[in-house]
Amino acid sequence: MSQRRLLREGHESPFRILQRFFQIPHGRRHSRNNPHQICSDEIMHQDIIPLYAADIQDQLKKQFAYLSGGRGGDGCPVITFPDYPAFSEIPEKEFQNVLTYLTSIPSLRDAGIGFILVIDRRQDKWTSVKASILRIAASFPGNLQLVLVLRPTGFFHRALSDIAFRFNKDELKMKVPIIMLGSVSELQGYIDKTQLTEDLGGTLDYCHNRWLSRRTAIEGFAQKVKQTAQILQSFGTELAETELPNDVQSTSSLLATHTEKKDKMKEDIRVAVEQGDDILGSITKPVTENPDYKLNQDQLDNQTTVERLLAQLHETETAFDEFWMKHQQKLEQCLRLRNFEQNFREVKAALDIVSERLSAFTDVGNSRSHVEHILKDLANFKEKSDETVTKAKMLASERDAFIQSNHYAVDSIIPKCSELHHLCDAFTTEIERRRKLLNKSLELHDLLEKSMKWCDEGIYLLASQPVDKCQSQDGAESALQEIEKFLDTGAGNKIKELNKIYEEYAHILNEDLKDHVQKVFQKQESMEEMFQKRQVSLKKLAAKQTRPVQPVAPRPEAFVKSPCTSPGLQRENVSNSESSALRRVNYRKAKSETTELHQSRGGSTMDDEENLAVLRQHVMNELIETERAYVEELLCVLEGYAAEMDNPLMAHLIPPELQNKKDILFGNMEEIYHFHNRIFLRELETYVEYPELVGRCFLDQMEDFQIYEKYCQNKPRSESLWRQFSDSVFFQECQRKLDHKLSLDSYLLKPVQRITKYQLLLKEMLKYSKNCEGAEDLQEALTSILGILKAVNDSMHQIAITGYDGNLNELGKLLMQGSFNVWTDHKKGHTKVKDLARFKPMQRHLFLHEKAVLFCKKREENGEGYEKAPSYSYKHSLNMAAVGITENVKGDAKKFEIWYNAREEVYIVQAPTPEVKATWVNEIRKVLTSQLQACREASQHRTLEQTQSLPLPASSCASPSRNHIRNTKKMEEKKADLTSLEGCGATVAPKYPEKGKGWAKPSHSLDASEENDGWSSAEEALNSSDAEEEGAGGAGEIKLTPGKYTVVTDYDKGVSEEFTVKSGDLVQLIREGEDGLWFVKNLSSGREGWIPASNLLMLIGNSKSAQSLSSSESGTASSNLSTSSSCSDSCNVSSTSFSDIKG
Repeated sequence: MSQRRLLREGHESPFRILQRFFQIPHGRRHSRNNPHQICSDEIMHQDIIPLYAADIQDQLKKQFAYLSGGRGGDGCPVITFPDYPAFSEIPEKEFQNVLTYLTSIPSLRDAGIGFILVIDRRQDKWTSVKASILRIAASFPGNLQLVLVLRPTGFFHRALSDIAFRFNKDELKMKVPIIMLGSVSELQGYIDKTQLTEDLGGTLDYCHNRWLSRRTAIEGFAQKVKQTAQILQSFGTELAETELPNDVQSTSSLLATHTEKKDKMKEDIRVAVEQGDDILGSITKPVTENPDYKLNQDQLDNQTTVERLLAQLHETETAFDEFWMKHQQKLEQCLRLRNFEQNFREVKAALDIVSERLSAFTDVGNSRSHVEHILKDLANFKEKSDETVTKAKMLASERDAFIQSNHYAVDSIIPKCSELHHLCDAFTTEIERRRKLLNKSLELHDLLEKSMKWCDEGIYLLASQPVDKCQSQDGAESALQEIEKFLDTGAGNKIKELNKIYEEYAHILNEDLKDHVQKVFQKQESMEEMFQKRQVSLKKLAAKQTRPVQPVAPRPEAFVKSPCTSPGLQRENVSNSESSALRRVNYRKAKSETTELHQSRGGSTMDDEENLAVLRQHVMNELIETERAYVEELLCVLEGYAAEMDNPLMAHLIPPELQNKKDILFGNMEEIYHFHNRIFLRELETYVEYPELVGRCFLDQMEDFQIYEKYCQNKPRSESLWRQFSDSVFFQECQRKLDHKLSLDSYLLKPVQRITKYQLLLKEMLKYSKNCEGAEDLQEALTSILGILKAVNDSMHQIAITGYDGNLNELGKLLMQGSFNVWTDHKKGHTKVKDLARFKPMQRHLFLHEKAVLFCKKREENGEGYEKAPSYSYKHSLNMAAVGITENVKGDAKKFEIWYNAREEVYIVQAPTPEVKATWVNEIRKVLTSQLQACREASQHRTLEQTQSLPLPASSCASPSRNHIRNTKKMEEKKADLTSLEGCGATVAPKYPEKGKGWAKPSHSLDASEENDGWSSAEEALNSSDAEEEGAGGAGEIKLTPGKYTVVTDYDKGVSEEFTVKSGDLVQLIREGEDGLWFVKNLSSGREGWIPASNLLMLIGNSKSAQSLSSSESGTASSNLSTSSSCSDSCNVSSTSFSDIKG
């Protein structure tokens, strides 16, 4: 039986109850006396709307007729018409409704027997009695068995009623007898006293309000049962007709919706059951309180009706629960199926992806390290793929659970589970096959590397055998034994049969690998041929000699005296192609003559040279082959990644944060590619036959290698950006298209690896070319490449400087950088701070630029890659135009002094080693010397121009001219000791930032953290008094000369009270007068006046302290080289000082 049928039957039963309870009374047979009797069959087929107590509650409350529940002798229901004065005024519609409702309450059986009407008219008149009887007879809808009338009790009306009843008997035609009763006792003769209410002298317990309330409750409960059954039927129909969704979300939503509706239905049923139980309890309450209490028939009928409704409600609920269980199970199975299908699609897609990626592992590797890398990638790939495979296997294992649960779609689930098992097995088999192939490739590369290593060892053995020792019989025999012993080791190292190799490794041999095997085999054959030639030569020498032979080594000067020395080694301003061709032509001539010379020296020497030539060619081949591979890799990255970032079709894969950041990610890689592809690789290929001359190729292009510094400086930003977006779908898609096994970051590291590879190859080439023509160029190229690497390394430290507000590029080229212990000894500042600073070192990282030296504090960082590198917090800087050095400090060979502004600030610097100190001192000396030379040249040029523009002195002032000549001569005599170059700073110093933005005046204070950086009790207190005295002595010999100067302090004590100068004013010394006075003009204010020479020296001496290159006169070995702070902004207005005249 289907669930829908169960539900239909479940709600049809209440319908039958309700029909019998309400509608059937309309179809019962009518009284024979009812002229309006209608066939019961017709009534049954009419749509009769049943009456409910709630609908006619006001009419029933009038109580002009009621059903007390009493019964006659044969069980006839008793309807009582009590004395109701306004009986005749009751509307006909109300009268009909009440009678119809009262006759519909008894059961069909009781109603079929007929009703007994009790009409109480004891307090009425005969005329009213007659009217009442006629009205009841005309309107009563049910069967009548007996009509009992209690006639009026008044004497007159009683007698009248007897007489009138006899005469009007025919008029009161009712098909049942009408009995006129004079008293209640006579009534009890027809109806038992217990079936009569108290107002009729009976004992029947009846309350009209209670009866009306109970009838309303029972009918309401019946309606509730009917509505519940209808709702359950409608819901069941909805569930049965619902189509199952095709996705997880819809199925889950449908299940939740149906469950919510079901719970509401269950709640409605529970409420209805509670309502029925309450009604049933109220009916049986009298019996519960008094077991002797007897329910009347109406009460018993009510009890039976409620119990039947409750039973039917329980049956309906049970049928619905059974249907819901099946429906819920089906929805849950559907949801489980949709989950399975969704997981199947996801796992299937994941398996397809890993299978596709696995299919990309086609490369068997071109070297052992490459194969190991691929194996590592394969192992990592397998580890990552295991999660997908495990998910697939777990999903496939759910098949048995579906079968055991009798799932309705098991026929479609089993094939999918079988497919997953098949895909997992196929993936596992394929990855194992790939691993075996790579292991086989690794085995082959092991064999090839063993053979190559054996060949290299053999070549080294031939090259290392001394030629002079092999000229003797014993030496030749010893060399022969070495060769034979080495050849014995070839059994387990060399390739024996090439065809067997091809046959054994046929399934992994591609064209490249096959060529590699052939090259290794050819190299092995060539090496064995060399050994055979050497054996023949040694056997000849090992034979018994008739006379001693004096071995003669070739003279190294033979190359120098060759008339055809290659002009290619000369530094001429010709094009690369012309110079290369010229060098190669000359080299052929030199090589030809050298070969003839070697042939004259003996076969052994020629063999040794041939071995070195083979090694040089091997290095050259590696250089060119790796260069070509490098260029191809750069092109691959630029086309496969960089260009794709501008491809509109790939734009949707690029994260928004990565867009427009191609220059950060790739730096100047495109510039590097064009240099190598268009220039360097082509130049290298022209030297393929002359590997010993390849150093010139590097030297010609050395300036272009500076582009690597820019790339390396950008590398930290590039690596940081890559780490943020390494998992981007864009990079994965590009890698897939390129079929790369390595991700982009490995290729971004190629330029850094390449620039470091050159120095290794140059070292190898130089090792085998020491006696060749190009050895000097190789050494110079190696030194230059190492210099570039140092510059790159220094720049990587420079970009880690933080806190510097200016532009580091304005400081000139970075020359040196390193960490030192630094003490400070300043003339200015608090005494306590000064004393502490003299004894307490600070850890500082110094950066020496062409125009400034920066003091920074090194801070270690935590991170990955470049982010793990330290950073440097900028503290202060010194302008090299005002710096001097003292090379040696008493008591420590690792210390030197850097002083500033004529030793106003002194920094004692302790290097890690004396060698580091010497390097730094030499580099600083070079900077200061170059600045000194530049200042001298600029000063001489300006002095010549400004001397011609000096005003001519008056006749009375001849002494200034003589003083000028005298002072000039004196200063020229001391030129070797002191060169004062005031006003030249603008020619060597950059345009410095304002104070607080870059390197303004250095900070003299120490923060708390620096003051607590460990005391060094082993360090001696430094006394710079000697150096200061030397500086003072030198300054005392300076004589004033006419010219323009900048005032560094205010002055208002001139001879003329109106003449004053302020700091920053530009003044011109006109002439020297008597008593040590100078006539001075303030060019800023236009005023003139006389100033004592001693005051004038104070005004302009501090700001114009000279640049000096001097040696200490104190007897110590220290020397001072300084570029004074006089190179100030005053130079920008082309002022002239006394030193300008001298220059």
